Amino acid sequence: MPFRNQNPMTLRPVMRTRIPLFSSRSSCSRVAADTDQVRREKPRPRREDSPMAEKSKVLVIGATGYIGKFIVEASAKSGHPTFALLRESAVSDPAKAGIVEGFKSLGVNLLHGDIYNQESLLSAIRQVDVVISAVGRAQLEDQDRIVAAIKAAGNIKRFLPSEFGNDADRAHAVEPAKTGYAIKAKIRRLVEAEGIPYTYVSSNSFAGYSLRTLSQPGATAPPRDNVVILGDGNAKVVFNKEDDISTYTINAVDDPRTLNKILYIRPPANTYSMNELVSLWERKIGKTLERVYVPEEQVLKNIQEAVVPLNVILALSHSVFVKGDQTNFEIEPSFGVEASELYPDVKYTTVDQYLDQFV
Repeated sequence: MPFRNQNPMTLRPVMRTRIPLFSSRSSCSRVAADTDQVRREKPRPRREDSPMAEKSKVLVIGATGYIGKFIVEASAKSGHPTFALLRESAVSDPAKAGIVEGFKSLGVNLLHGDIYNQESLLSAIRQVDVVISAVGRAQLEDQDRIVAAIKAAGNIKRFLPSEFGNDADRAHAVEPAKTGYAIKAKIRRLVEAEGIPYTYVSSNSFAGYSLRTLSQPGATAPPRDNVVILGDGNAKVVFNKEDDISTYTINAVDDPRTLNKILYIRPPANTYSMNELVSLWERKIGKTLERVYVPEEQVLKNIQEAVVPLNVILALSHSVFVKGDQTNFEIEPSFGVEASELYPDVKYTTVDQYLDQFV
């Protein structure tokens, strides 16, 4: 990346029943009576999320992308018949050959096509029950093609558009990040207007992007000497490992509790302010870091002066680390649910555990 060896954020900073054995005729009589009762009872309806329920067929679009590959893996491993829509270029790309081979080993159904080929897209959608889009930033607006195909197919019981970040309706981002959130919100409104059943996934920060470097641009590991902190460092941020995000996402696809809701992945053990995160890291390495605080005014100036992709990264960071857009609102039942509360059996990787690999 062009900014690997520089850190523009530091410009002009401010420092510092068991059934019993039959032993009598009375026991047999009770069993007979119980049997008659069972015959008279109506069969219970099968819950959509019951372990006995048939798992939905899942199609992932953007399957070889950053979060897409994790979602495909989680879907296949959880027993969902899983389909991946792959462009011809992805199949022949040496860099993605390993990912595609991994899909094959998991029994994933590989379908050729893309969102710009409506025939292939419609064909793929007609084979499944759930569509998950994991397309990248450049294709966010083109998800209207997916919405049109879902509407035309008429068989999809859940659509998850490409979100996987902050809640697009509750972000306070500046440009150029603002446009990205506006596009996501636009797709949400289109999905709702078309009456397509949905779940929006607000996964917050990817650990592989932010946590492994403590959000230091250009870094490849957590800092050992000094750390740049945007704003006052008190905004609460949520860091989630990518495979955990995918596990929660797949759990939601057949869950009636997440239907037409936003699924927020906000586990308590993964919610830290930057000040708290740095202190945790300092305890792990037994060393105090020099903390360089960059006031919001300077952060905004740095965004204006930076070029792509750094300006996008800085604008996203401003939204998360200065404005606190991941945690500065309550999750109301009218619009959202929290993943770790819905699925307490998921053993997610905590921030504390994640950082251990870098000590």
